[in-house]
Amino acid sequence: MNGKPFLDTNIIVYAFALDDSRSEKAEALLAAGGIISVQVLNEFVNVSRQKSRRSWEEIEAALSVLKELLAPPQPITFEVHEAALRIARDYGYHFYDCLIIASALRANCSLLYSEDLRHGPTIDGLTIHNPFSD
Repeated sequence: MNGKPFLDTNIIVYAFALDDSRSEKAEALLAAGGIISVQVLNEFVNVSRQKSRRSWEEIEAALSVLKELLAPPQPITFEVHEAALRIARDYGYHFYDCLIIASALRANCSLLYSEDLRHGPTIDGLTIHNPFSD
């Protein structure tokens, strides 16, 4: 397994949030490095524009930081899609969450940081951990 954790979208969003109690923890996780997927990047851009009302310049600056701190993003492939289908069927997660899980597995991560998924389960050697529950 890969020693780097996989970071779900909410970790990235909180790392760049203003006036959020979770930002400090999220910034520390981001600074420690990790792996994300193209889906995480897409969701980050969407949340940044729609909910946070950030400018394109702010979003592009944040994406540059991610490029510097993190490994190249995992692509969403047909293999990841098929794995997500299996995970959704076997574990009952929402499909888009399963794409995150499948991407983390594809990257050989043993740890997935996410606030949105159930804390504690292990799926095929990948443990889901909510870092804000500590």
